[in-house]
Amino acid sequence: MRLCRPVLAALITALASPCFAETSRPIPVNNPQAQQNAFIDLLALISGHCKTFKVAGRTYACKTVAYAHGDKGRVNFAVAVDDPADANHVVSFSGENGKRADDNSYELPIDRMLLNSKDRPRVDGLPVPAEQTSTGVCRQTGNFAARKVNDVTCSATDNEGRKYELLFVSDGTPVSVRRIRQSAPSIQDPFK
Repeated sequence: MRLCRPVLAALITALASPCFAETSRPIPVNNPQAQQNAFIDLLALISGHCKTFKVAGRTYACKTVAYAHGDKGRVNFAVAVDDPADANHVVSFSGENGKRADDNSYELPIDRMLLNSKDRPRVDGLPVPAEQTSTGVCRQTGNFAARKVNDVTCSATDNEGRKYELLFVSDGTPVSVRRIRQSAPSIQDPFK
């Protein structure tokens, strides 16, 4: 399987468990699907809860956030949505050229949102997310190397004017980090 986003969606879907969220309907997307040919080389699963998670003005619950780094430098903060009507509901803040201000903070400029649901087309049996051009930023405090992330905050607006907002707080469980394959670093780190 050569698609990174469907792999990420499958991993997040496996972790998502329906609970108290309201059901949703798909957000219409007006962007063409981009070519997907990157591999995920690092995956970090962060356990905790969403203090805030809003998509286009609607509030949702979530269970986990995953950080996925692609071998070509694209990073996704994927949010597994607790949606009883859709086990495939995943919203990802996606961008490139993330930067560290210090060992315990990371900032990622967002240039697109990836929207996945049970209604999306499938490739190799996995739903392929719709891409929505966006602007915004995600900030993570904590350190993957130490397996401790405190929180992830994201804010973005897509080209249709819809706003996406996330405040995810760790429950203190060590982050599960999996290096899937070796690749060149893409984080701009002034401390190396």
